[in-house]
Amino acid sequence: MSYGKIVVMACGSFSPPTYMHLRMFEIARDYIHTLNLGNVVGGLVCPVHDAYGKKDLVPAHHRISMLKLALRSSSWIKISEWETQQTGWTRTRVSLQYHQDTINNYLTGVNDPDPPSWLPDDILNLNSLDEPDNLMEKFNGNTQDGVTVKLLCGADLLESFATPGLWSDEDLETIVGRHGLVVVTRAGSDPGKFIYESDILYKHRKNVILVTNYIANEVSSTQIRRLVSRGESAKYLTDDGVLAYVRQHSLYGATREHTAKNSEKDSLKSPSKCSI
Repeated sequence: MSYGKIVVMACGSFSPPTYMHLRMFEIARDYIHTLNLGNVVGGLVCPVHDAYGKKDLVPAHHRISMLKLALRSSSWIKISEWETQQTGWTRTRVSLQYHQDTINNYLTGVNDPDPPSWLPDDILNLNSLDEPDNLMEKFNGNTQDGVTVKLLCGADLLESFATPGLWSDEDLETIVGRHGLVVVTRAGSDPGKFIYESDILYKHRKNVILVTNYIANEVSSTQIRRLVSRGESAKYLTDDGVLAYVRQHSLYGATREHTAKNSEKDSLKSPSKCSI
């Protein structure tokens, strides 16, 4: 079974971004390509609006700056600021549909020809003079076939889908039925159980790609925030530039004393030299 052209999109707080947030994209793309399940033509990170109201959610401009630092070396994952630019929190299904419609409208020449900054390079290059030699092969020689934006997530989000009353049926029908999920799970977990326990997930089970991550990485944003607030080193848990930014702006309880101590201990470069 092939899902055609895919853009994988992760929604969340990213406060701060971790290596695992980014590893999920690489793991998912490798799995989809290795099993010939489709062509991943781009990845999107979509941070939530400040109105989401989650504890320890720093303002969007900080989260976007940290994501830019974390993604400096990526050639295919982009940041969409669209949700943060709305008047309030946006439902996941609405965000997925907006990004999918925008991509496909651009491919077919509908609406504004000026593309948004988050548009995947493989799609932008279709109309570029320096089009990569393998680009048309990636698109199977047919740019008229639509791109599907699938939600990239972990097993915890999949589990929440099976919790009665937490998600509306309309949300689940749209997210899973129209877009689909790419779920990166831990070795030894049983994601099939969550799918079985939800009528809607079970109905659209063929639209759920389950990817097992055999290289354990349990680092979370919560753990990084805790280390920072306690004045302990979070080095090697996320990008050095992200940690430098956190200290420079005193995020997550970082103090000047913590900054001085950890800057010397971790030998971090000044974040002012980083292009954000």
